[in-house]
Amino acid sequence: MRIHIITLFPDMVSNLAKFGVVGRAIESNLVDMHVLNPSHFSTDPQGRIDDRPYGGGPGMVMKFEPLQKAIHQAVRNEKSSHVVCLSAQGKLFEQEDVARLGACPNLVLVAGRYEGIDERLIEAETDEELSVGNFVVSGGELPAMLLLDALIRHIPGALGHEESARQDSFVDGLLDCPHYTRPGSIEGREVPEVLLGGNHQAIERWRKKQALGRTYLRRPDLFVRLELDEEQQALLEEYLQESGVR
Repeated sequence: MRIHIITLFPDMVSNLAKFGVVGRAIESNLVDMHVLNPSHFSTDPQGRIDDRPYGGGPGMVMKFEPLQKAIHQAVRNEKSSHVVCLSAQGKLFEQEDVARLGACPNLVLVAGRYEGIDERLIEAETDEELSVGNFVVSGGELPAMLLLDALIRHIPGALGHEESARQDSFVDGLLDCPHYTRPGSIEGREVPEVLLGGNHQAIERWRKKQALGRTYLRRPDLFVRLELDEEQQALLEEYLQESGVR
C-alpha cells in the first residue's frame, strides 16, 4: 500500500510515523509512505500557500494551485488513487471505512491548516472529506496519522498477532471486552474467575457477553445498529442482570 500525506509540517508527520505499529510497518516495507509539502509547489517568491479569504473574516485560506500540484505529484503514474481531505466538515471516519480505504493502492491524505482550504480544490481534486470526530484541531496532520494507524493495523504482518486486529473494538460493531494481566489481585480487585480456569469456550462466551454489555451501556449509538441473534440477546440479558442494571 502506498500513502502520500500532503502537509505543511512534513517533519511532524515523519516523526510520528517512526513509532509503534506504523513505524514497524514502514520499516518492513508493508507501507510505502511519502510526505509532500505544498509550499514546494508554490509560485510565490516566499513560498506562500495561503491568502486572505474572500468576504473578509479572520485567518487565512490555503490556495488552490500549490495543493493541486502536490496532489497531481502524488497521483502521477498511479493507476488508481483515492484522495481524502481531512476536514471537520467531512463524514465521520469509522471502522467500516478501514477496509474500503485499505483496498486503495495509492491513498492521498490532504492535511489542511489555517481557516481551511479553497473549496474549489476540494471539489476538483478530492474524492471525499473525512473527519475523525466532532471537534476541531489545528490541522489535518494528527487526523491523517490516526487514519494511517487504523489502516496499517489491518495489513497482514503489521501486528505481532494476526488475531489482534480482528478482536479490536468496532470491528464487529461492538466495543472490546475488558482485558487483564498479572498479578491476579491488585488492591483487592481480582481477575474474573472465568479467565483463570482454562476453559476456552467459557472464556469466549464471557468475552462476547462483556462486549455486548459494554456496547449497550457505553455506546447506545453503536448498539442501535446491531441485530442480535438469540444467543447474543441471552448474553446481554445475563450481563444486565449480573451488573444490576435490571
